[in-house]
Amino acid sequence: MKPNICRIGRRTITFLFLATVAGLIGGAVEAAHPEAVRGTGGAVSSAAPAATEAGLEILRAGGNAADAAVATALALAVVHPSAGNLGGGGFAVTRFGDEVKSLDFRETAPAAASHDMYLGKDGEPRRTASLVGPLAAGVPGAPAGLYELHQAQGRLPWAKVVAPAIRLAGEGFVVTARLEGSIASSSGLLEKFPETSAVWLPNGKPPRAGSMMKLPELAATLEAYAERGAVAITEGPVAAAVELASKRHGGVLKAKDLSSYRPVWREPVQFSAFGWQVASMSLPSAGGIILGETCGMLERLEWANKPRFGADRAHLLTEVWRRAYADRFLLGDPRTTLASARELLAPEWLDHRAKEIRGGKATDSEKVRPWSKDLVSEPVETTHLSVIDADGNAVAVTTTLNGSYGCGLLVPGAGFLLNNEMDDFAVAPGKPNYYGLIQGEANSVGPGKRMLSSMTPTIAWQGERIVVLGSPGGSRIPTATAQVLLNLIIDGDALQAAVDRPRIHHQWMPDNISAESDALSPETARVLERRGHEIQVVGNLGEVSAVRGEIGGELEASQDPRGPGAGGVVQPAAGQ
Repeated sequence: MKPNICRIGRRTITFLFLATVAGLIGGAVEAAHPEAVRGTGGAVSSAAPAATEAGLEILRAGGNAADAAVATALALAVVHPSAGNLGGGGFAVTRFGDEVKSLDFRETAPAAASHDMYLGKDGEPRRTASLVGPLAAGVPGAPAGLYELHQAQGRLPWAKVVAPAIRLAGEGFVVTARLEGSIASSSGLLEKFPETSAVWLPNGKPPRAGSMMKLPELAATLEAYAERGAVAITEGPVAAAVELASKRHGGVLKAKDLSSYRPVWREPVQFSAFGWQVASMSLPSAGGIILGETCGMLERLEWANKPRFGADRAHLLTEVWRRAYADRFLLGDPRTTLASARELLAPEWLDHRAKEIRGGKATDSEKVRPWSKDLVSEPVETTHLSVIDADGNAVAVTTTLNGSYGCGLLVPGAGFLLNNEMDDFAVAPGKPNYYGLIQGEANSVGPGKRMLSSMTPTIAWQGERIVVLGSPGGSRIPTATAQVLLNLIIDGDALQAAVDRPRIHHQWMPDNISAESDALSPETARVLERRGHEIQVVGNLGEVSAVRGEIGGELEASQDPRGPGAGGVVQPAAGQ
């Protein structure tokens, strides 16, 4: 398959839209992989071609990785409304030169939130209370977070960075088949709110694929955002509109919650893995910790030396994740967490965990205990974008509304949807949430708290080589990210092949291996079942957006065949 090439001015923009899938762990037959697109002027990968093009436009204009990342994220807020957003939040990991940083713009619980707000009189969770409608919405962090990322690390004027998103919203964009299908599948949620259905279900039906979609209210919000920065959304008429819409539908979100919100720069989770340095997101995301525990235990178990297409690797991955996700039970807002990255990535803890794992038998998840000092003393909707600029600066950004289209409510006059991130708290500690995760009291609901996340924006480097990646997928994000990273740094896959390969997943509870249809060969599956593993075939496990290359040299961009996104590069046109 040849990539589509679009020439703009004196630059060539190359996009890769689709790839084929081949076996990961148990597949005996390799399919031919199209190559990732290559260039030297910068690389962007995201979940939507129009958003990738927005990032590339900013790189062509002289912007750096932070500028391009913000432009891409804002474009996703227009063309990918199920996950891209101004009404949600996310995380960014950045590497400029040798300086690695992470930005937390995760949503927070409103000031009026309380520990038992989603429980009925019987003490059981009220069905859909933390999922549907503005009572499920946390305080959006994206407006302040994306602005902060640009102000701290961007190079171009703010208005120029926002301009592509304004143009998409105001002049319109072509509705894709994916968007039409996504709206149709979520119509039951969207039609609950007249404010939402008026925009996304005109005449009671989703906009048709191939039609032009204009979002004038969102365009006006973005224009104000371009002129005034974050306060255009966190204060004034937009914030007032958020409060009014929330109150009308039984929510507790206030304008003061928005004006009080602040993004936080945090130390990223950093560790070495198989000769590479890795930086990922720290709490309130568990993603970086799970990734670090995964790599640390696998190194101790000599995972790289096991046959690639066989049961041993799949077994060890499962056993490692079983323990990493058990440890997740203790995690929460950095102010209330019962364990930390320092404790869970300590050599003695990784040694202990690795020694628990038996090569020939699955562990019963109910017998896996989370981290404790006593033990140590015993010796589906998120979106991700990845950017590298021509100077080798790298930015990984993952944003989310939680569920597809968040809580379902579009803010009238502002044009964006509110999240349903409150379900990422342990609304009833010890009971599974929307993603089946069992969580503890450290992640219980409380005013101003940041709910635990699985988002895993990640940057890895070795010498001049650098990789930027991440994924949507709720609880499956860390495992999808880990598998692509391991494909690259252990097995030396080409970038597109590393992304294409089918995946597996395990998260402690429920106690089964989720596997894409081609991930395990029949023989591998039989061996795993004999060892005591239960296997469940599922659909897509993540949608990884990845870029990599040599700092100052050739860069590559890929996009996961599980979605219709795009990877793109910028390079001088012929003769330039």
